[in-house]
Amino acid sequence: MKNDETNVFVYGSLKRGYALHSLLAGQKFLGTANTKPIYKLYDCGHYPGLIAASLDGISVTGEVYCVDNTCLQRLHDAEGVDEGLYSYGIIDLLPPFSNLPCHAYFYLLPTDKLKNCGSEWPATA
Repeated sequence: MKNDETNVFVYGSLKRGYALHSLLAGQKFLGTANTKPIYKLYDCGHYPGLIAASLDGISVTGEVYCVDNTCLQRLHDAEGVDEGLYSYGIIDLLPPFSNLPCHAYFYLLPTDKLKNCGSEWPATA
Protein backbone atom coordinates (compact mmCIF):
# COMPACT_ATOMS: atom_id res chain seq x y z
CA MET A 1 0.00 0.00 0.00
CA LYS A 2 1.30 3.42 -0.95
CA ASN A 3 1.23 6.52 1.29
CA ASP A 4 -1.67 7.94 -0.69
CA GLU A 5 -3.78 4.77 -0.35
CA THR A 6 -6.16 3.57 2.34
CA ASN A 7 -7.93 0.26 2.93
CA VAL A 8 -11.68 0.65 3.29
CA PHE A 9 -14.26 -1.93 4.42
CA VAL A 10 -17.62 -1.42 2.68
CA TYR A 11 -20.78 -3.19 3.79
CA GLY A 12 -23.69 -1.62 1.92
CA SER A 13 -24.43 0.45 -1.16
CA LEU A 14 -20.70 0.61 -2.04
CA LYS A 15 -20.48 -3.18 -2.48
CA ARG A 16 -20.34 -4.80 -5.92
CA GLY A 17 -23.77 -4.81 -7.51
CA TYR A 18 -25.19 -1.92 -5.48
CA ALA A 19 -26.03 1.73 -6.20
CA LEU A 20 -22.77 3.46 -5.19
CA HIS A 21 -20.26 0.83 -6.28
CA SER A 22 -19.27 2.98 -9.28
CA LEU A 23 -17.55 5.33 -6.79
CA LEU A 24 -14.93 2.59 -6.37
CA ALA A 25 -14.15 2.39 -10.11
CA GLY A 26 -10.43 1.89 -10.70
CA GLN A 27 -9.70 0.93 -7.09
CA LYS A 28 -8.23 -2.42 -6.00
CA PHE A 29 -10.65 -5.03 -4.63
CA LEU A 30 -8.80 -6.98 -1.91
CA GLY A 31 -11.54 -9.47 -1.05
CA THR A 32 -14.61 -10.30 0.97
CA ALA A 33 -14.09 -9.81 4.70
CA ASN A 34 -15.80 -10.21 8.05
CA THR A 35 -15.51 -7.95 11.06
CA LYS A 36 -14.78 -9.11 14.55
CA PRO A 37 -18.12 -9.76 16.34
CA ILE A 38 -18.27 -6.29 17.88
CA TYR A 39 -20.59 -4.46 15.47
CA LYS A 40 -24.25 -4.17 14.50
CA LEU A 41 -25.71 -3.43 11.11
CA TYR A 42 -29.02 -1.58 10.64
CA ASP A 43 -31.27 -1.10 7.63
CA CYS A 44 -31.67 2.63 6.94
CA GLY A 45 -33.73 2.06 3.79
CA HIS A 46 -31.58 2.42 0.68
CA TYR A 47 -28.39 1.94 2.65
CA PRO A 48 -27.23 0.38 5.95
CA GLY A 49 -25.68 1.85 9.07
CA LEU A 50 -22.86 0.14 10.99
CA ILE A 51 -22.29 0.85 14.68
CA ALA A 52 -19.85 -0.44 17.27
CA ALA A 53 -21.49 -2.80 19.76
CA SER A 54 -18.81 -4.51 21.81
CA LEU A 55 -21.20 -6.15 24.30
CA ASP A 56 -23.77 -7.67 21.93
CA GLY A 57 -22.28 -7.27 18.46
CA ILE A 58 -21.92 -9.75 15.65
CA SER A 59 -19.58 -10.24 12.71
CA VAL A 60 -20.56 -8.19 9.65
CA THR A 61 -19.73 -9.24 6.08
CA GLY A 62 -18.43 -6.79 3.50
CA GLU A 63 -15.70 -6.07 1.00
CA VAL A 64 -12.25 -4.49 1.36
CA TYR A 65 -10.79 -2.08 -1.18
CA CYS A 66 -7.50 -0.25 -1.39
CA VAL A 67 -8.44 3.27 -2.49
CA ASP A 68 -6.49 6.36 -3.44
CA ASN A 69 -7.01 9.77 -1.80
CA THR A 70 -9.23 11.05 -4.62
CA CYS A 71 -11.56 8.08 -4.25
CA LEU A 72 -11.50 8.40 -0.47
CA GLN A 73 -12.76 11.98 -0.73
CA ARG A 74 -15.56 10.82 -3.06
CA LEU A 75 -16.52 8.21 -0.48
CA HIS A 76 -16.50 10.77 2.36
CA ASP A 77 -18.78 13.02 0.31
CA ALA A 78 -21.16 10.17 -0.58
CA GLU A 79 -21.32 8.95 3.02
CA GLY A 80 -22.09 12.39 4.41
CA VAL A 81 -19.08 12.60 6.74
CA ASP A 82 -19.11 16.41 6.78
CA GLU A 83 -22.88 16.43 7.37
CA GLY A 84 -22.60 14.15 10.41
CA LEU A 85 -24.35 11.11 8.93
CA TYR A 86 -21.29 8.86 9.25
CA SER A 87 -17.92 9.03 10.91
CA TYR A 88 -14.81 7.42 9.45
CA GLY A 89 -12.61 5.23 11.59
CA ILE A 90 -10.65 2.04 12.15
CA ILE A 91 -12.55 -1.25 11.92
CA ASP A 92 -11.45 -4.61 13.32
CA LEU A 93 -11.54 -7.45 10.81
CA LEU A 94 -11.13 -11.21 11.16
CA PRO A 95 -8.37 -13.17 9.38
CA PRO A 96 -7.11 -13.03 6.72
CA PHE A 97 -7.53 -9.24 7.07
CA SER A 98 -6.93 -8.95 10.83
CA ASN A 99 -3.43 -7.48 10.39
CA LEU A 100 -4.46 -5.08 7.64
CA PRO A 101 -5.08 -1.49 8.76
CA CYS A 102 -8.60 -0.82 7.54
CA HIS A 103 -11.23 1.92 7.90
CA ALA A 104 -15.03 1.98 7.61
CA TYR A 105 -17.96 4.35 7.89
CA PHE A 106 -19.87 4.30 11.19
CA TYR A 107 -23.49 5.47 11.35
CA LEU A 108 -24.03 8.40 13.74
CA LEU A 109 -27.83 8.78 13.86
CA PRO A 110 -30.17 6.93 16.28
CA THR A 111 -30.80 3.28 15.43
CA ASP A 112 -33.55 2.48 17.96
CA LYS A 113 -36.30 2.49 15.27
CA LEU A 114 -34.27 0.75 12.56
CA LYS A 115 -34.40 -2.94 11.65
CA ASN A 116 -31.30 -4.95 12.53
CA CYS A 117 -29.87 -6.50 9.35
CA GLY A 118 -27.91 -9.27 11.01
CA SER A 119 -24.54 -9.92 9.39
CA GLU A 120 -25.25 -8.55 5.92
CA TRP A 121 -27.13 -5.82 4.07
CA PRO A 122 -29.59 -6.18 2.60
CA ALA A 123 -30.88 -8.59 5.23
CA THR A 124 -31.33 -12.03 3.74
CA ALA A 125 -34.02 -13.25 6.11
